[in-house]
Amino acid sequence: MVFAATTVTVIWLALQFFYSITSWAPWSWSRESFAKVQCPQVPPMFPGGSSEELLAMDDFLQSAKFRNESIGRLAGAVRIPTMSFDDLGPIGEDKRWEVFYDFEAYLKGAFPLLHKSLTLEKVNTHGLIYTWKGSDITLKPTLLMAHQDVVPVPESTITQWTHPPFSGFYDGKYVWGRGSSDCKNQLIAVMEAVELLIEAGFEPTRTVILSFGFDEEASGTQGAGYLAPYLFAKYGKDAMAVAVDEGAGLGSIWGTNFALPGVAEKGYIDVDIILRMPGGHSSIPPDHNGIGIMSELITLIEANPYEPHLHSDNPYLNLMHCGAEHSPEFPPKLKKLLSKHSDGAKSCLKKDRLALEASKAGRPIKYLMTTSVAVDVIQGGVKVNALPERISATINHRINVGEHPSDVKKKLTRLASSIADKYNLTLHAFEGDETPSSLTLLARNTTLEPAPVTPTDVKEDTPYKILSGTTRALYGADVLVAPGIMTGNTDTRYYWDLTSHIFRYAVGWDSDDEAGLGNIHTVNERASVKAHVAAVRWFSFFIRNMDEAKLA
Repeated sequence: MVFAATTVTVIWLALQFFYSITSWAPWSWSRESFAKVQCPQVPPMFPGGSSEELLAMDDFLQSAKFRNESIGRLAGAVRIPTMSFDDLGPIGEDKRWEVFYDFEAYLKGAFPLLHKSLTLEKVNTHGLIYTWKGSDITLKPTLLMAHQDVVPVPESTITQWTHPPFSGFYDGKYVWGRGSSDCKNQLIAVMEAVELLIEAGFEPTRTVILSFGFDEEASGTQGAGYLAPYLFAKYGKDAMAVAVDEGAGLGSIWGTNFALPGVAEKGYIDVDIILRMPGGHSSIPPDHNGIGIMSELITLIEANPYEPHLHSDNPYLNLMHCGAEHSPEFPPKLKKLLSKHSDGAKSCLKKDRLALEASKAGRPIKYLMTTSVAVDVIQGGVKVNALPERISATINHRINVGEHPSDVKKKLTRLASSIADKYNLTLHAFEGDETPSSLTLLARNTTLEPAPVTPTDVKEDTPYKILSGTTRALYGADVLVAPGIMTGNTDTRYYWDLTSHIFRYAVGWDSDDEAGLGNIHTVNERASVKAHVAAVRWFSFFIRNMDEAKLA
């Protein structure tokens, strides 16, 4: 995923610090009983009205024959090195884009019924939109997403791979290779589900749309950045019933099976700090040259971190309510603080005792409720005997739910002002250009507010209820479903205007998978075949459940 190479890893590491949750769940809820709990669980939801062909399809999905065929399709997709690079030139000019023609051709060969039955539209050359038109055009479509591209494999790491990174090697349990778990597995699972539903004679009432970007790993500007506006122009605001994209998933935490679909994402801002100082010969240096002053500013920034704050719309609060309601091992101190918590954190000047206590579990938990600050790039100086005249640093921030990029700008301006005053520098804080003897703060183009939080009501039929019931139908009633939060960003950030019901959810799960998240973005990325097959089943259930839902 873009921005954070360990977006999903952070989620699971965070949960490893969390508290056990029991398998108890209510099976039926009156409207009155819903008011008494804050972590209701819905019953497993199996598709109804299944024909003999659909029942046979459900059986086939659990067969060795399908498993072997699915391995071949996923492996074939992995073998096509659809790497996206940050420095890619324009489409049609940079030859590195051309591999996506090969991937498109592969999909056409692997899924003939889908390509015969669905309408394919190509957006900005390599963006793919497949439309499976439903019989009732008054119903909002189901939107399923994934991305075709993968992060590059550095040549220096190739020898570290157990199996070559684009081999698609199957070892009896895993398909190995770049993209096998981020996220060609999800893309192939969606297409396999649709292909099999077509073969079984399923005809949707609710339109199903597949939207596949091709540069998510490089910010999505050419893929989702074009796909979402295209869909918006065609269908309009809030036109989709639901959108499901890659994201967090399922796992065993303290002996409990837990599903955590992402209903929120932290915000994002990169800030460039540029320091201009007079040059000169290194033999006659000033008391503080540019590198020293930049170092002082960075030290000041790191010495003033953001404090944890649990604003009322942070899904982590829901997660703690789940622990408090369902787990006898939920820490008593947290339970007491949770019962008294209100959104007193609206003012970041006020201590949030609940957030501070919860954050003691470790950094993975802390950064679910804290704006992060990371100095990732620094440059300065060109020669050992010449004083540096221009020094720059880039600081990455992931903005806490309930806070804003403007908060980051204000804080950086305050800190930089003290350094500028100390060294008699002109400060240009997010306006104006560089000048001699100046300190300039610039926000890069990719600035993002925290995502709107997806509604999680289950009193009526809602997309969250359908997603939860589908998950519990597939994986069992001992799985608890609670809203999750993403510390990074997926392609869904371009789709906010199309639906308020967005889920960042890796739906496939193998409870025996010791590889966990499959080493995404690093050496030995791999995907459990058991999890992959489960994902195909999940999408086949979800499409039918959404088709039958009487959404509010």
